[in-house]
Amino acid sequence: MQYFFHFRWARNGLLGFFLISCLSTPVMAKANRPITPETIQGGTIIDANQAQTLLQTKRAVFFDTRSALNYGRGHVPGAVCLPYKENSRYAEDFDASLDQVDLGQLPEDKRVAIVFYSHGNTGWKSYKTAAQAISSGYTQVYWFREGFSSWLAKGLAAE
Repeated sequence: MQYFFHFRWARNGLLGFFLISCLSTPVMAKANRPITPETIQGGTIIDANQAQTLLQTKRAVFFDTRSALNYGRGHVPGAVCLPYKENSRYAEDFDASLDQVDLGQLPEDKRVAIVFYSHGNTGWKSYKTAAQAISSGYTQVYWFREGFSSWLAKGLAAE
């Protein structure tokens, strides 16, 4: 009987170790993601305070580039869900043809101010969407590089 308990503990212990290892891998991979660039050619990087001002004055349309699941967990009030599916590498010269985003959701008028955000400074989805919007001819592109995590950290309202 004593061996049974040792085997059961070892089996559960190994299973727990296996589950923790497997489940933590995506989290670790995200933590190891390189930090996004500190500039964006043709666009403007804004912080949470500037984003809040644009939102309060209704001078820009906000786009959340995170997954629909994360958008559903909370987002900047009034932001449009524009999920970006990444397959390209995390680099300024990424290959946009490997990724998927529906730029057809952007305003027809390319002079309208638009803000893109994702999680934070490792959120390449918002960088890549902003870069593609700029390449598509949008003239007032704001990239909220600090992302939704800084929005929440400042205690700003979310829906």
